[in-house]
Amino acid sequence: MIKTLNDLDAALLLWINSFHSPFFDQFMNLVSGKWVWVPMYVGIFIVLAMRLGFKPKLVAILATIGVALFFSDFVCAEVIRPIFNRPRPTQLGSGISHLVHIVDNYRGGDYGFPSCHASNSFMLATTAALLFRNKILSAFFFLWALAMCYSRAYLGVHYPGDLLAGAVWGTIVAFALYALVNRYYALTEVKTAKHTQLISIVGTSTFVLLAIVSAVQTCVP
Repeated sequence: MIKTLNDLDAALLLWINSFHSPFFDQFMNLVSGKWVWVPMYVGIFIVLAMRLGFKPKLVAILATIGVALFFSDFVCAEVIRPIFNRPRPTQLGSGISHLVHIVDNYRGGDYGFPSCHASNSFMLATTAALLFRNKILSAFFFLWALAMCYSRAYLGVHYPGDLLAGAVWGTIVAFALYALVNRYYALTEVKTAKHTQLISIVGTSTFVLLAIVSAVQTCVP
């Protein structure tokens, strides 16, 4: 049973990884980056600060996101991964590394189950959905999280199973910490925050900018 699932996981990964081109090699590599999304994170902070002011509730929410990031990232990488020791598809121990299209010689670390990128992005998407209760913003965040996951499979550094496990873990962390903090701080007023479109505008603009940069890098020798 496990072998069958692993074989299906590998086949799906190789299928996704096969749709490569010079433009998307650049684009997916950029989408997968962490620092390029800092403007969007700043947008989240600005919207929260405009609604709550610099009060204890804002500090509580930011602290919650920080703790959630610790559990979704550090625990994922340093606690869960060593238990399973599943090599990334790009590593020699995977048995399929010779079939994977490598982008810019990037192979990631040794192990990839579960995916921290998937965990972190779905943690943030779920947290944003719970806080703002805005359908359009929630849709944007989950599309962003899916794009992040797809980029990791495209780059060949994660099996779909790694991404699914990471997404589930990040979602659980978000729900658990939101429920805990909501017991002491009523977070319902965040859903009335104005200018939430700022977040999705900044995020969408980042996607567009990354596409432009990728096109330029592809066209210029």
